[in-house]
Amino acid sequence: MPLERDSKGRTFIVHPSGQRTHYILDNFTDPWKPQETILIQHGFGRHSAFWYHWIPVLSRKFQVIRRDLRGHGHSSFPGVEERPKYNYAMDNILVEIVEMLDELGIEKVHFLGESTGGILGEILAAKYPERLLSLTVCSTPTHLPPAALQLFAFDKKDWPTACRELGARGWAEALASIPGTIPISDSNYLPWYLDQIAISDGEGLAQYAEFLSKLDARPFLDLIRIPTLILAPTQSAAVKAEDQKRLAESIQGSKLMFVDGVGHEIYVTQAATCQARLLDFLDAVKSSSGAL
Repeated sequence: MPLERDSKGRTFIVHPSGQRTHYILDNFTDPWKPQETILIQHGFGRHSAFWYHWIPVLSRKFQVIRRDLRGHGHSSFPGVEERPKYNYAMDNILVEIVEMLDELGIEKVHFLGESTGGILGEILAAKYPERLLSLTVCSTPTHLPPAALQLFAFDKKDWPTACRELGARGWAEALASIPGTIPISDSNYLPWYLDQIAISDGEGLAQYAEFLSKLDARPFLDLIRIPTLILAPTQSAAVKAEDQKRLAESIQGSKLMFVDGVGHEIYVTQAATCQARLLDFLDAVKSSSGAL
């Protein structure tokens, strides 16, 4: 699998399927010292740029990779002719993560998944434990219940249809109209937020919404045996505190930490708290493993 760089300097993995995965790699560790890698996987509709504010904090101690999901940001999605040949099955989506690590020559990572990106991390931890040093999930459900799927449809036939008919920006505008869904009140934030989501194509989001609508981590949770941190919001409409407690009970030895703050996107509104708790957790994982 070749690595590619486009005219704007963006970096990509080209998979055997022909699909391209965009990623950003930042590393400001001391170059003569060994370093571990954090892989950040964003939630639905977002992409790697949404994690800009985490990089100065994390990349001084770790190599950090931000990866755009299939159909998000600058990652590709199958067109009309390619769609019948591309397999959106869970195993294929996970293999694409492993393929990226293989191509970059990275044996193991600390996986940080936000919202539905964390669902992938949970299943990855169960099926590919040899590729993960630890798992951290932030505001992560185990699956999307019917009420969430109906909410995201915004009076259209279903969620994927809403993405196709409204487009990425239109879908995000509909989401932003729901009180409490935009994490920052600064008047300049919403235009930036919408512009960033509009980088994705509505069809790419629709295809991934079809995949997410059926994704369920619950059958895999009791198979997870790697160190796991759960950063749980206290005021999210999408992820309830009791659900996060059940998640912690389902993953052997996991550490549950509630983060108080308005809304679902605590990685934005409570970034400093989340970052501090993540770094403390990773220090503990490193100490327990005897790593240098």
